[in-house]
Amino acid sequence: MAVMRDRKPKTPQLPKPKSESSTIIRQAFFLLSLYLLLGVAIYSFNRDEFSGIETHPVVDALYFCIVTMCTIGYGDITPLTPATKIFACVFVLVGFGFIDILLSGVVSYVLELQENMILTGIHIKKSQQGFSARNYIVDVDKGRMRIRLKVGLALGVVVLCVGIGTLMLYFLENLDWIDSVYLSVMSVTTVGYGDRAFKTLPGRLFAGVWLLISTLAVARAFLYLAEARVDKRHRRIAKWVLHRDITIQDLLAADINNDGFIRLGFNPF
Repeated sequence: MAVMRDRKPKTPQLPKPKSESSTIIRQAFFLLSLYLLLGVAIYSFNRDEFSGIETHPVVDALYFCIVTMCTIGYGDITPLTPATKIFACVFVLVGFGFIDILLSGVVSYVLELQENMILTGIHIKKSQQGFSARNYIVDVDKGRMRIRLKVGLALGVVVLCVGIGTLMLYFLENLDWIDSVYLSVMSVTTVGYGDRAFKTLPGRLFAGVWLLISTLAVARAFLYLAEARVDKRHRRIAKWVLHRDITIQDLLAADINNDGFIRLGFNPF
């Protein structure tokens, strides 16, 4: 016998918590600016203690800080003295976690805007009945984009970042198409073998922005791929559980108090 007891009065549902992405974005730009200014200042006052091809002091300093913070490590600019080596160690350790935590808020904010725009369009046209492509890519009941669309958008951003990097490398660094694709992929994946790097002033200016965005976008894309595999496994297990027949062993296992009753809900008595 199964007895359902739920005498606890229903309480109103708590409102959905507000998104903190906009706050994180403001903090990201402020703290990231301070972090990069500190790195640029330290590099600028110790230029003689770094080896590499020089273009412009400020551009070289910003380029070195971003390449270090994104953990790419081309090797075209390297510290020479113990003091600058310690600076590089501290800078990369702090920046490794700093860049992911703060800039991930930007990615979340963009995805939330995309979700809200799509869901708003669906609610406006909700009078249309039957199957729609929107129902395949958006979960209206849960109020969020399906993982398939997130993976598709993330992979599209990866292709876009690699494509933009390839074009700019071809025109700014005077590389051939193969080397341009090669350096672009090695950069966004933070491999950075060091046989190719940005050597011109326009190229390093472009790298300062492109590397900061593309490395994070690629990391988030692979995260969504892993999330898609986990989500697929969860749905497969849930489908198996919901469609299997309940056995006597399942009911006995649900009787956790060993009193012959199965209680659903909280009963203080």
